[in-house]
Amino acid sequence: MEPNQPPQQGELSRTPGPFMDQAAARPPQRTFGAALFAAVRRLLWVFLSGLLFVLALFFGGAIALGVILGWAGPADTEGRPQERHFSHNPKAANKIAIISVEGAILEGRGFVKRQIDRASRDENVRAVVLRVDSPGGTVTGSDYIYHHLAELARERKIPIVVSMGSVAASGGYYVAMAVGSRPDTIYAEPTTWTGSIGVMIPHYDASELLKHVGVRQDSLVSGPLKGMGTITRPMTDKEREVLLGLVKESFERFKEIVRSGRPKFQKDRKALDDVATGQVYSAEQAVRNGLVDKIGFVEDAVDRAIELAGLSADQVNVVEYRREFSLMGYLLDTGAKSRAIDLAALLDLTVPRAYYLCSWAPSLVTSGE
Repeated sequence: MEPNQPPQQGELSRTPGPFMDQAAARPPQRTFGAALFAAVRRLLWVFLSGLLFVLALFFGGAIALGVILGWAGPADTEGRPQERHFSHNPKAANKIAIISVEGAILEGRGFVKRQIDRASRDENVRAVVLRVDSPGGTVTGSDYIYHHLAELARERKIPIVVSMGSVAASGGYYVAMAVGSRPDTIYAEPTTWTGSIGVMIPHYDASELLKHVGVRQDSLVSGPLKGMGTITRPMTDKEREVLLGLVKESFERFKEIVRSGRPKFQKDRKALDDVATGQVYSAEQAVRNGLVDKIGFVEDAVDRAIELAGLSADQVNVVEYRREFSLMGYLLDTGAKSRAIDLAALLDLTVPRAYYLCSWAPSLVTSGE
């Protein structure tokens, strides 16, 4: 386009206006408020970034420490029992302690034992309400808890009253026998399932499956009964005879423990044989068969414990025990549980172990101790 020639249609004029040069020469101006907002935003961003970095370091270090300690060896992850007011007079010196047995019983040396120890050391505990909501567990774990409960009652000379929750079967019923021979000391809720008096050693024969995938057992053993109960081949007659002998012995002990807590069966041994078939009973059936004294809730068991302790309701502080929470304990416990899933559950599949348990898959249950 020639100089001084008017612009063509659609073409913008590049001729500067009277104010264009001055506006273009000046830098863009920001108000004080906008500058302050930008500065505050930068400071906030720096602060949040620093905070996130510190938190990441803290939790990362805690997790790393938990993993290191968890794999280094056993750790105290259960937490101490914390006493909490449950009912009645929170200012009373005399206590009724509620000890809870919840979930499957494995070794017995977990939180249940800590509750027992806490109640045993407290001279103000005048009676115990044993709250059982458990399908049972291992023979050894169930007997361990029973032993220490009975020892608590004997050494402190205090009564134990049982309150059954949704299920108190097999090993759960076994530990309830710590009440001894006192009458009216076992209460079951209307919907409780209990009983299942019996023993089992789980065994699974996967030999046909292993044939299909081309796996053959080739273990070296020192004798014909070493490694009995393996899932890689059918059980031999001799192995079955040996394991049945162990089951019978554990079963006889179970029945003796039941007789110690149910005087009716001391006089009529056949009556116990009739109900000790492994059957699970409803609360009403359990009362009719003499396995349970009364149908009632935990409050009814508390009232009976107060009565047996020779106290009045206004003289009693009913307490329960809860796990003390700590971040490190949680992290370590998580690591321990992950190891248990990887190792213990798998090992349980390979070990012939006797259970007082109301379940068909004992090696897959988790501990509630």
